[in-house]
Amino acid sequence: MPSLFIDAERLRDLNSGLGQVCLHLGHELVRQCHDGWKLTFLVPKGEVGVFGDTVSYIEASWLRKLWIPGAYEVWHCLHQDSAYLPHDKAKMILTIHDLNFLERVDYSEAKKAHKLVTLQRKVDRADALTAISDYTASVVKQQLRVPDTKPVRVITNGVAISEHDLRADGPRPAFLEGNDQPYFLFVGVLHPKKNIHTLLPLLEAFPDYRMILAGPDGHPYAQYIREQAQKLGIADRLLMPGAVDEPTKLWLYAHCEAFLFPSLSEGFGLPVAEAMTFGKPVFISNLTSLPEVGGKEAYYFTDFEPENMAKVLHDGLHDFGQNSLRQERLRKRAAGFSWPKVATEYWQLYEGLVNP
Repeated sequence: MPSLFIDAERLRDLNSGLGQVCLHLGHELVRQCHDGWKLTFLVPKGEVGVFGDTVSYIEASWLRKLWIPGAYEVWHCLHQDSAYLPHDKAKMILTIHDLNFLERVDYSEAKKAHKLVTLQRKVDRADALTAISDYTASVVKQQLRVPDTKPVRVITNGVAISEHDLRADGPRPAFLEGNDQPYFLFVGVLHPKKNIHTLLPLLEAFPDYRMILAGPDGHPYAQYIREQAQKLGIADRLLMPGAVDEPTKLWLYAHCEAFLFPSLSEGFGLPVAEAMTFGKPVFISNLTSLPEVGGKEAYYFTDFEPENMAKVLHDGLHDFGQNSLRQERLRKRAAGFSWPKVATEYWQLYEGLVNP
């Protein structure tokens, strides 16, 4: 009986992209489990049982970083920063989401070099490599030594929004009560790499709109955003509710006028695909992996000058309003990013490692 170990420890932060990957991919891997396979999930404390009672669980701890009980044919690290690695002959799959640390201005060159060395060791140990976008795969090949015998297979992330989610319309979030003014939406961690401050001048150009920045706001950059909004005189139309739960996030997607995502560095760009699932016009940067998600259906910021961004937004909203087919094309493109498809591709990979 082949046994599969899956590192889903990042379930500890369900508001993060990695947390969502662990949750939705884990459920789909269980649903599609091939006959004769035994699955074991590494989960954070308190999450035993999250994937049902047909699989086994090990709770993550500092001790488990040194030793995981059991023997496994296949070991899947769901992200490149995993601290839980096999110590036996298990066939290891390493999924790489991004090498965004190379772009961080707050990291020294020495720190970046150290992280590359650490990741290279994992690449050397892995029997198979996957990346969540063509862009990430290209960066991996540029920055790391990847032999031709170990190709980087691209398996994208999926979108977990169902038809039921699209039909459901829960209560208006409390922070929006009493104000029906239309709004632009950003979803994601408030971090410098997201380039969010470039959106603030758009509230000057569109005085009838508000802007909602929904996401974890513990980084000092969030305070910088607030200060800039005060300076521009648009603070009263900027809402920063912090991290929001799933029903609130879905409500915000469903009712926004447009989704704005001027990020400088992405491994994939899941919020863009989520907004497209709702048929909302998406305005995104043309950098890194984002064109792979938006394709021809997105509108692109090709620079971040306020006047140019305002023109892209103005012209895009007009085009979207005039084109009745645009909404359906956005939804169709987003439907291509599905967790059932992702899980099917991973099961093919697992089987290929056990039965080459």
